Amino acid sequence: MRPLAALFSNHKVLLLLTVLLVLSAILSTAAVARGGGQPFSFYVQQKQEQQQQQTPLSQQTPSPQENQGQKALSEGQRALIPEYKYFQEAGGTLELAHYDARFFTAPIPYTTHRTILTHLIRSYLTTFASLNLETWLAHGTLLGWYWNGRIMPWDFDVDAQVSGTTLAILAEQHNGSVHTYTAHTNPTTGQEENRTYLLDVNPFATRVGWGRGENFIDARWIDVETGMFVDITGLVERDPRGQPGVWSCKNYHGYRPEELFPLRETEFEGVPAMVPWEYEGVLVGEYGEKSLVVTEWEGHRWDPDSKEWVKMNETETEEVL
Repeated sequence: MRPLAALFSNHKVLLLLTVLLVLSAILSTAAVARGGGQPFSFYVQQKQEQQQQQTPLSQQTPSPQENQGQKALSEGQRALIPEYKYFQEAGGTLELAHYDARFFTAPIPYTTHRTILTHLIRSYLTTFASLNLETWLAHGTLLGWYWNGRIMPWDFDVDAQVSGTTLAILAEQHNGSVHTYTAHTNPTTGQEENRTYLLDVNPFATRVGWGRGENFIDARWIDVETGMFVDITGLVERDPRGQPGVWSCKNYHGYRPEELFPLRETEFEGVPAMVPWEYEGVLVGEYGEKSLVVTEWEGHRWDPDSKEWVKMNETETEEVL
C-alpha cells in the first residue's frame, strides 16, 4: 500500500492520470455517438418510413386469399339454409296453378281473365320502366306479341325475363314493394280504376344452382285482388364449364347473349315493351316452327281480318280434332 500511496502523492503522476481519464471519457462519448447511437437513430428513421408507407385501415384491401376465404364462408353459410318451395299456388290443376294461394278466392272466368292479365302486364311494364329496370317478354307472352301484340286468350299468366343484375336489384331494393296502377277500364267513358300489385322476390332467387327444381320462378308481380301474376325469371351463366356463354333460367331455358341483346323496343297490350333481338329464333327454339304459322290452337282460330284469336264453337273444335 505504501508504494501505491507514494505513487499517488506524486503530483506529476496525478496530473497524468487525470489527463488519461479525460481522454478516455472523450473517446467513449465519441464511440457512443458513432456506434451506440446509430441503432436508435436508424430505428426512428425506419419507423418514420413505415408510418409514411402504412395505408390507413379504412383504405386497406384484404388479400385475394382473404377474399376467397370470406366468399367461400359466405357461400357455405347460404348453402346451409334449407331450400323449400317459396311460391305456393292455389292448387295442383293447370287452372289453379296460375293463382297465388295467398290472394286466391275463386277462379276467374274465361270472359274476364284476359282483361285482368292485360292490366297485369301493363302495370308491370310501366312500373319497371319508371324504375329503370330492364325486362323483356318471354315464352307464351312473347308468342302472343309475335302474332298480334296481345296476350293469347288461352293464357292464364304472363311471362317476363330479367338479367341476373336486374334480379339482384329487385331482391335488394324492391322486394315486397306494393305498387298502385291506374287502369283505364273503359276508354270510351274515361272510367278508371286503381289496382294494387305486389312485387315478391323468391328468397332463393339469387342462387345460381338449380336446387331441387322447386324455385325456378325467381319473382312474381301479383295482382293482390285475384292472385294472378307475372312470372319473372332471371338469366345468368349457370354452367360456365359445360355451357360457356349460355344464359339460362332455373327451368333450363338457355340463350346466347346475341340472341337476346340488344333488346328491341316495341309495344305490347298498348304500352312500351322490350323483346329479344332474335325473337323468331327464340320462339322456334322453344315451340318449334309451327308456332309461327299454325292458325288453330287451344280451341281458337286465327282471324287474319281482325288479327285476333277467336274462340271456336264446339262444332269447329270437333272438326279440328
